[in-house]
Amino acid sequence: MDDSKVVGGKVKKPGKRGRKPAKIDLKAKLERSRQSARECRARKKLRYQYLEELVSSRERAICALREELEMYKQWCMAMDQGKIPSEIKALLTGEEQGKAQQNSAKLTKAGKTEPNSGNP
Repeated sequence: MDDSKVVGGKVKKPGKRGRKPAKIDLKAKLERSRQSARECRARKKLRYQYLEELVSSRERAICALREELEMYKQWCMAMDQGKIPSEIKALLTGEEQGKAQQNSAKLTKAGKTEPNSGNP
């Protein structure tokens, strides 16, 4: 007996399903495969370069933060001994000067915007 099946009025023979592969030149197919592999390696190389740069920038940031933390530790130890580090004094005087400048700027702006609002 025949192995063919009748489905919807059509006779189907057993075998491979789907589209039949076209006859492609094997050399062209091989060259496309090689080109694709080259591009893949290039993308991989770029990805690794990007990741290495990202890691090195994060490592630099960590080093900077560690140095800053060490500086703050030294300031705290000095203040525990009753000494005020010169850097903190400079920061405090700088803030006080900045506040004084802001206040004077506010007063001059208020004086310019409301010249007739003063007491007689």
